Amino acid sequence: MFKSLVQELDSMMNRDPAARSRLEVMLFYPGFQAIVAYRLSHWLWERNWRLFGRGISQFARWVTGIEIHPGASIGENLFVDHGMGVVIGESSVVGDGVTLYQGVTLGGVAPSVDSDSQRDQKRHPTLEDGVIVGSGAQILGPFTVGRCARVGANAVVTKEVPPFATVVGIPAKEVQGDRRRAEHDERFVAYGTPTGDIPDPVAKALDGLLDAVQSLRARVNDLEDQLAESERLRGELPSVTDEGAEADSENEVKLHRSS
Repeated sequence: MFKSLVQELDSMMNRDPAARSRLEVMLFYPGFQAIVAYRLSHWLWERNWRLFGRGISQFARWVTGIEIHPGASIGENLFVDHGMGVVIGESSVVGDGVTLYQGVTLGGVAPSVDSDSQRDQKRHPTLEDGVIVGSGAQILGPFTVGRCARVGANAVVTKEVPPFATVVGIPAKEVQGDRRRAEHDERFVAYGTPTGDIPDPVAKALDGLLDAVQSLRARVNDLEDQLAESERLRGELPSVTDEGAEADSENEVKLHRSS
């Protein structure tokens, strides 16, 4: 047990350059305190001392601001950085070396069957080893976030995420090209930020609108030039109607003189 706690402390220090000592992490890091409380509450939960398990988890929530259901399955070296507002649901499965930042929710969806058996259904996500979830992200539903995947801040994830992928946005979508870079670089990345540029969908839409405006402007200019040229040619050529009127007038004058 002691060896496991030391391992947890060291893993947190490796991922947080602000941590100066094990004692500091033990006394002042709510993520470590929440994990210790979870280990005890989960041990009681598995032995059907569920009321006591829930009591410990609720007390830890009051103290740390981190809510971890004792029924969740959490591997080694989970690091909840800052932690306030983190929620991990009952049927969540969290692998080894996972990092969660403040405001993260591993949430569930409504059971598909309205019966007593719904309590045994998996409603929450599975995070495989090495996943990093940025602050404010919501992962909702019984699907898997693959190994070493990264979830950007404030993303809302509602479907499976491939290993090494980075997803951002609402709803979350994969950052193209980031997976290939991440597969060759498994170093810890704070807040799960992409290794490349993050595509901005709003900026992309605005760029498309600007391109359309430029195209329409060019077309309008072309039509105006054609219209001006048409008016110029019309001014240079005599009107057919005017020529006919002048000819009729001359014929009338000639007839009048001859008479």
